[in-house]
Amino acid sequence: MSSDFALSDRIDWDGIARRFAAHGRIEIPCLLAGGQAAALRENLAVRTDWTLVMNAGTNVYEMTRDAWATLDGAQRAELDRRIVAAGRDGFQYRYEAIRAPDGGDAASHDPVARFVAFLSSPTVLGTIGDAMGVGDLAFADGQATRYDAGHFLTCHDDDVDGKHRRAAYVFSLAPRWRAEWGGLLMFHGEDGNIDEAFVPQMGALRLFAVPQPHSVSYVTPLAPEARLSITGWLRAAG
Repeated sequence: MSSDFALSDRIDWDGIARRFAAHGRIEIPCLLAGGQAAALRENLAVRTDWTLVMNAGTNVYEMTRDAWATLDGAQRAELDRRIVAAGRDGFQYRYEAIRAPDGGDAASHDPVARFVAFLSSPTVLGTIGDAMGVGDLAFADGQATRYDAGHFLTCHDDDVDGKHRRAAYVFSLAPRWRAEWGGLLMFHGEDGNIDEAFVPQMGALRLFAVPQPHSVSYVTPLAPEARLSITGWLRAAG
């Protein structure tokens, strides 16, 4: 895969700016120039260096696939029971991730780190920042995420003291997806209903202001493959 990424020349930045100003979130259906999103997906689809990420309250736990393989059926069932119980009424998540350094790494062999570096470049940050009406974007952080059956992320707003997050993003790498499979990026209204939801779509970037209540719906066993994406935040300097 080439180490270079480029924005699509078909993006209507003026239209995006209007929608972001009105709603605080936007969708760019095709962020990258032709073929680049597909190459990212091909890399992630065959990788085995995923780490299971989950929480217990404010504590974050990570488990490699090798560590997961050492658990027997009873241990896995008990872990699943605890995660589901905690997620019923509280903040809970479970998914797999491949992390990139803050700001990415343009010289890395890992295309995830190179993609985050691309988002962190002055040209891309300036273009997106102009569309958001934000002038202090300094870098992006990010990780590849893999939501398989049973994975989810309950409602939260991404507002963490000291992180200086201006917007969150989800760059989707799912070539075929149905809403009933789960894995939707959902925005929660004050009335408890869903104001808007995005179905995974290949090559689309979903960008939304922080804070904003949202979740990723439970991926059901109906899904024939995992929901792949690169996610993170656009941040100001500390």
